[in-house]
Amino acid sequence: MFKNKHITLKFILLVLLFLASFFVFWYIVNETIHEKEDRFDINIIAFRAAHAGPGLVGVMKIITFFGSMTFLLVAYIILIIVLLFKKKYRYSIVISIIPLGAFGISALFKELFYRPRPELTLITRPTDYSFPSGHALSSFVFCSILAYLAWHSTLQPIWKWLIIALLLLLTLSIGMSRIILNVHYTTDVIGGFSLGIMWMILAYAVSNKWLMHEKAWLASPIEKKRTME
Repeated sequence: MFKNKHITLKFILLVLLFLASFFVFWYIVNETIHEKEDRFDINIIAFRAAHAGPGLVGVMKIITFFGSMTFLLVAYIILIIVLLFKKKYRYSIVISIIPLGAFGISALFKELFYRPRPELTLITRPTDYSFPSGHALSSFVFCSILAYLAWHSTLQPIWKWLIIALLLLLTLSIGMSRIILNVHYTTDVIGGFSLGIMWMILAYAVSNKWLMHEKAWLASPIEKKRTME
């Protein structure tokens, strides 16, 4: 159906996903940040206060750590060392740049929109602004990188899909933890995920062809031949 090598089904789906994410982000900025339409966030806060017991809060305190700068910095260092050890220098460069870009984007938009944090947080109240959620953005980027590596590995398809599903569950849980711990409004988290999707699509579009010749370290002989064609 899609014969043009530059306009494939994957290309169309990525463009649509990018545009949908952009629309969601723009809508939140326009309605919630600029117009101060915060009823949705207030309703979620009320629901959380009524239903989030001590057990759930305790679990969320653990989960939120996996989106912290402390964890991600160590995880990225380990991942890059492994890639360097395997002499996958292009992967190392790209995987160094992508999270730095995500951090810069998060910091820039926080200062641009300067949305205050919710009151009465259930953990130490962060000192930076609330929108967008850095945890949501950064965890999505990290899990997307791991999903990309898993997809191009030698694992059986069922294991690839399982790993990707677990990574998706992890990043969604991290985003949920920020809401339950009341350190972010729900729209902060949605905005962070929207930015994460847009950033990863752009990163994929720019770097995928450059990485093509190094995918072979993760691929089987058959997949390697297919990749190089």
